[in-house]
Parts: sequence; structure tokens; C-alpha cells
Amino acid sequence: MLPYDSLEGAELALGRNLTVAERLWFNYSAHKSDYILYTHNWLFLFLVFSLVPLPWALVELYWFDAVNRFKLQPRVKRSFRELFKCYKDVLHQLIFVVVPLIVVSFPALEWIGIRTSLPLPTKWEVISQLIVYFLVEDYTNYWTHRFLHSEWGYEKIHYMHHEYNAPIGFAAPYAHWAEILVLGIPTFLGPAMVPCHMTTLWLWSSLRQVEAIETHSGYNFPWSPTKLIPFYGGPEYHDFHHFVGGQCQSNFASIFTYCDYLYGTNKGYRRHKQAVKKA
Repeated sequence: MLPYDSLEGAELALGRNLTVAERLWFNYSAHKSDYILYTHNWLFLFLVFSLVPLPWALVELYWFDAVNRFKLQPRVKRSFRELFKCYKDVLHQLIFVVVPLIVVSFPALEWIGIRTSLPLPTKWEVISQLIVYFLVEDYTNYWTHRFLHSEWGYEKIHYMHHEYNAPIGFAAPYAHWAEILVLGIPTFLGPAMVPCHMTTLWLWSSLRQVEAIETHSGYNFPWSPTKLIPFYGGPEYHDFHHFVGGQCQSNFASIFTYCDYLYGTNKGYRRHKQAVKKA
């Protein structure tokens, strides 16, 4: 909850006029507790998960010839029933695993210093923090993912995520409840190391979900703006990991490719690419 009684009080405390964004934030958050603001995370996750995969789902259902050549596993075509079942399964996990996790983790967020006060962060502050979060998440997720492909990790936990050997956007968060908890650690490690404003945390959670949905979309569109990101893996890179399945010891990275390159876990993928090129 903001420590100001009015917009004028906030401007006096800051010694300047509030920006339009800061006025909107004040009007929205002034009388809401930090706890309530933090629990908004589940709402953003729900909206992103429900809306972002829809374009790929429509392409999957109607599969017109213009985009057929961009499908990574063209022999697999999902029906509406399969897509809706995946959506319901993940929604169940969101309600019964993610929401309780968000509810009980607020003290940790308060302890590390996630703030809701004015001023809002600058554009460059947000961008620099997001870069750190993506790098930290990617590196720690890489090693967590490798653990989940050990014999015990895959048999007990990770097998569920690989039920979709031809991934779809709705299946990005489809996983065992234990995997959801474990992979929550890399996601929140960045904000724990570099605390941010609540709005940045909302943005980070949403962007991470958007990235996972695109990576699992099953389509490699050449016009995707993510292709401009250096070392970005993308749908084709991660699709190979799902195609090989539980025995895959390649392409563990969640976002970038540098860890797989440094630790030699992209050799299978490189051989596959060479074989496809020769064929």
C-alpha cells in the first residue's frame, strides 16, 4: 500500500509532478495491500496462458496451406478435443498448484524487497533487470532440466511434460506438480538477486510465459521477432528435444543456446541438422 494519502502528497514526497503512468499506478494501487498486488500474478499468468496460444491453436485446427510448411512435425495434427483437454489440465495445475504457491510465497517476496512504491522504475531499469532475469533463469533452468532428464528425475517427474512429443502452445506449462514447484526456483531467483518493482515482476512473469508458449508452439515462423535475439533457441530448437523424448540428452536450454554449446549438450541436435541438410 502506498504511503501517500493523495496524488498531491505523492508529488510533494517526490518533489516533482507524477508521470501519467505513475498517476495510473497511484489510482490503482493506493488502497490495495502489497499482498493483493502480488497475487495479481496468477491473473496475468491465466490471461497469458489462455490468450497467447490461441493463434497457434487456430492454425493447428484449420491448418491452411500457407503455413503448413512452417509446422515442425507436420505428421501430427491436434484436434479441438486434444487442445481443450490440454488447456483444462494446465488450468487445473494453475488453480491447485500455482495459485497456492503464489499465495504462500508473499513473505519471501517481501523479504527480498519487491517494492510497490513510487517512483515507478525507468525504462532502462526495467530492461536491464529483465535481461538479468532471463540470463539467470536460463542458466539455472538448464541444470534443473538436465537433472529432470536423469533416470530418477524423468521417471518420477519429467515424463509428464514429454507426453506431448509434438509440443503445442497450451502444453508449455503442462507438467507434474513437482516440476512446477522446482522450476519456480529459476524463475524467481533473478528477482531475488536483483529486486524490482511489482510491475516489473508482473512483466517478467508474463514474458517468461510468452517465451515458453512460443518455444512449445510447434511452428517455426520466419517472421517471428524473437529471431532477432542473439543465441535464442526458439521453437525448432526445443521441438527437437520433445521429438527425441525421454532419452534426449540435447537441447536442455529453456531460452538461449549458449549453455548447450558450452557444455556439449547440443551435439545430437547438430548431427540431426546436418543429416537433414544432406537429405
